[in-house]
Amino acid sequence: MESLIESKLLKADKAFQEWKNVPFEKKQKLIARAAEILKTKSEFFGEIITTEMNKPISQAIAEVEKCALMMNYYAEAENILLPEKIESEYGISEIHYVPKGVILGVMPWNFPFWQVLRFAIPAILAGNTVVLKHASICFGSGNAIEEVFIEAGFPKGVFQNLEVGHRDVKEILEHTVIKGVSLTGSEEAGAEVASIAGKNIKKSLLELGGSDAFIVLNDADLDEAAKVGALARLQNCGQTCVAAKRFIIQKDIESDFLPKFVEEYKKYVPADPKLKETKLGGMAKSDLADDLEKQYQKALAHGAVVILPLERISDNEFNPGLIRVEEENPILQEELFGPLGMVMIAENDDKALEIANNVPFGLANSVWTTNKERQQFYINGLESGTVNINRMTSSDPRFPFGGTKSSGYGTELSLLALREFVTAKTILAK
Repeated sequence: MESLIESKLLKADKAFQEWKNVPFEKKQKLIARAAEILKTKSEFFGEIITTEMNKPISQAIAEVEKCALMMNYYAEAENILLPEKIESEYGISEIHYVPKGVILGVMPWNFPFWQVLRFAIPAILAGNTVVLKHASICFGSGNAIEEVFIEAGFPKGVFQNLEVGHRDVKEILEHTVIKGVSLTGSEEAGAEVASIAGKNIKKSLLELGGSDAFIVLNDADLDEAAKVGALARLQNCGQTCVAAKRFIIQKDIESDFLPKFVEEYKKYVPADPKLKETKLGGMAKSDLADDLEKQYQKALAHGAVVILPLERISDNEFNPGLIRVEEENPILQEELFGPLGMVMIAENDDKALEIANNVPFGLANSVWTTNKERQQFYINGLESGTVNINRMTSSDPRFPFGGTKSSGYGTELSLLALREFVTAKTILAK
């Protein structure tokens, strides 16, 4: 291991020895300061995001502002890590929540600030310190976030960005200083990191891919569902784990809904991401565009029918595509990470639920119906970490975020996230 990385890990461990004893309320004040810095400099940080991964500037600024909102939530949160007294026959019987130590974050490029801070803030508030391995195209974002922590007054070493490649993750995770890891990324990356963590008996949290269903039923507001559906698929150029990817439409409204949906879909035209009016930029990298194009051709080769062609207009830009697929198409077992949506038709609620669940993923589904009984049917039946009724998926600091099946395990956001990287320590005395 390079001496610079080694020294940063040791620095993080040294910082932890002091940080774990800092009062919860003092930590919250520092988080509030960091949130104010983000809010004040949101345009500056937004430009870094847009430069690195082509996100439209208005969406990049909104991402930074959402980070500030999340941090203010934790800056005012209830301290659920206080010792709990348990009624028993013992003189003392308590549960103490003890931070684990230095936690490694392995984070992706699609939300360069949000993914990092969504993991780091509750981990740090719980008393841990954090080292970040960001995506290689987002080192600027990682360094900027570290500067925010320093400017806010956090002790040096509480949060550090490591400019390292994928090959370095194994050695870092195996280091004795590292006590846990949180990864947001692909199934393959998650399986690899979880395997390394497991072999070294270290806690892991995985937020992986998705192929979420957007189910439109015959009593839905079709105009609103069409408008929100297009945004749910194409926001961030479709490069979102919780983006709507499979549009399951009840058969008897296909002729009414589909033209409305296509009309809304066509409003997303690639443009300069630095312009505030731009809604759709290019993909983050040309090789990702290559991958999406290959998946599109694979879908067509297995019987998919073109509704709107996926048209590549530059190295990383597409006119968004929409295809109709049948259940046997193998493309349904993959995640489409880009501006390509899939339409499926279901006869009834039972079939729509069956189609929605018949994928390896289970992140967040959306159901459009005004009928309370039908809503409850899908709430009970959908295999996912989140179910949205008459709205698109978007994470909210107040509520737990995480998936099931191949979409990962563990909880981000909400008060529950404060307990992800702590040990519940039992204290008993006669």
